[in-house]
Amino acid sequence: MRFIGLFGKKRDRVETSTELDLAGADEALEQALKNFRQSVLSWSEAEFGRARPAAKTVRQRSWRLAAGWALSMVLVAGSVSGGVYDHHRRTEMAKAAAAAQAAERQRAVAEQRAREDEEDLLAKVDSDVSKEVPSAMEPLAQLMAEDDIR
Repeated sequence: MRFIGLFGKKRDRVETSTELDLAGADEALEQALKNFRQSVLSWSEAEFGRARPAAKTVRQRSWRLAAGWALSMVLVAGSVSGGVYDHHRRTEMAKAAAAAQAAERQRAVAEQRAREDEEDLLAKVDSDVSKEVPSAMEPLAQLMAEDDIR
């Protein structure tokens, strides 16, 4: 082997026993690294080909998550629609109650008018039917007038 020294001079190099031992150690190290690389590659191939129960678990979890979200959305929609329906029902009941009160007032006003008309008609009939009382019956007519006042 040729060896170039510090100053660029070529020298013949003499291999010693320690250098030979180092060369053998380098070969042993290279062989160990090759074996290690081979075992890592075979292990990774075995892991890559192995069935993965974690993927199944992830699918089950994602399905459960999606089902949970869907159920929660159904519950929210049901709650909101229940609130809207209750508000609508109360509004309709208030309208119906207001309409019933208005109808009751109109009926009361109509009854009052009917009573007034009836009283007016009876007063008119009474005035049309009444005759003048003869002078002999005047004291009796006055008694009758006093009974009406009481």
